[in-house]
Amino acid sequence: MKKGDIYPLTIQGIDFPGKAWGIIEEESGPKKVTVKNCVPGQVVQVRITKKRSSKIEGQVLEILSPSPEEIPAECPAFGRCGGCTYQNLPYEKQLSLKLDYVLGLMDKAGITGFACDGIIPSPEVFEYRNKMEYSFGDAEKDGPLLLGLHERGSFYNIVKTDDCRLTDADFGAIQQAVLAYFEKTGDTYFHKRSHQGFLRHLVLRKGKQTGEILINLVTTSQGTLDTAAFTKALLDLKLSGTITGILHTTNDGVADVVKSDKTDILYGTDRIHDVILGLTFEISAFSFFQTNTLGAEKLYNVVRDYVGDTKDKNIFDLYCGTGTIAQVLSPVARQVFGIELVAEAVEAARANAAANGLTNCQFIAGDVMEKVAALPDHPDIIILDPPRDGIHPKAIFKIIDFKPDTFVYVSCKATSLARDLPFFKEAGYKIERLCCVDLFPHGGHVESVVLMSKVKP
Repeated sequence: MKKGDIYPLTIQGIDFPGKAWGIIEEESGPKKVTVKNCVPGQVVQVRITKKRSSKIEGQVLEILSPSPEEIPAECPAFGRCGGCTYQNLPYEKQLSLKLDYVLGLMDKAGITGFACDGIIPSPEVFEYRNKMEYSFGDAEKDGPLLLGLHERGSFYNIVKTDDCRLTDADFGAIQQAVLAYFEKTGDTYFHKRSHQGFLRHLVLRKGKQTGEILINLVTTSQGTLDTAAFTKALLDLKLSGTITGILHTTNDGVADVVKSDKTDILYGTDRIHDVILGLTFEISAFSFFQTNTLGAEKLYNVVRDYVGDTKDKNIFDLYCGTGTIAQVLSPVARQVFGIELVAEAVEAARANAAANGLTNCQFIAGDVMEKVAALPDHPDIIILDPPRDGIHPKAIFKIIDFKPDTFVYVSCKATSLARDLPFFKEAGYKIERLCCVDLFPHGGHVESVVLMSKVKP
């Protein structure tokens, strides 16, 4: 086997997110080949693109036969759009693949002997997302202006996604209206190579329980927005929800990310509200909030169950975001301290706690690694909900040194979780329980919650 060779490959398993594998038999022995965006049972034609002693990768040229488990995808853009990975599998199969994936990682990391509480499905399989970031671009060089999601496997091409099945109809209607508006104005999109152009992103948020909609247009400073005409085009739409804010964010950075050099409010306010487990949360334009509101309720119920009834104990909620977990746990704690790097999110957390009448929550802005040592009191329980890359290697030892009775680790990336858990095990903590919660139907990711208890001598 060498680079460029072509083989038929039967897909036997999945390594999330988006990676599948099969075995090619050779005289020297079986070779595991990894490919992208396939499902078990498919037979595909692959070209070997990378061959090393540690791994072999291939590119799918053609699907020779479908998997017996495949079903028709509901979204017409599936397969071209990079937003979904497994919409062509029954939802029950997606759940079993995700659970098997997480348990496999735990086994490889030497994490055994815990009680597995299975995987909790999302209450909604479609139309569950409360936030989307769309990009301006085209489907081919010098093609007509498009607004949508990136084409699967492409850094440049855009797929029109105004009929996306992961969001409700309001997102599609707004997407269509914004594209139609800029088709008329003739404004160009920001080209990633030349760094020239005006239009960059459209970010939409909608409160699942409130129907409030926040629209944020992101451009460079290389053009002029007719704010009155743009606002009118949006407010004239007939939507099931209510537009409570329209923003214009200027971003002249080179990186293809949504960030703000300056944000102006064109209409209404710069935030919306949503409700989780009876608590109301104020969500600003750039603060983190789980994209699946009803799924988040399932996730936070697991966290609350793992924490138990602890009204006489102190809880530290590290990486607390807008304070959702801290406030959900507030009724069962003596005091909750939250730390979050994004100052805007901390302001929202404080406002949310005050609005919900919670007096035993305190939120601190700053880096967890720096702020955790300055927290008052001793934690009985520490909640960890870090970013996708997991806990910073230097912070993990400071966190463990608090020696609480209990850790509850919430992870959105199972490989990071599997990397971090052995440190807790070596420090004398036993992994007691694990539960997965699916917040991303048809995608490759899954949330995991782990309960750890200090082993008593």
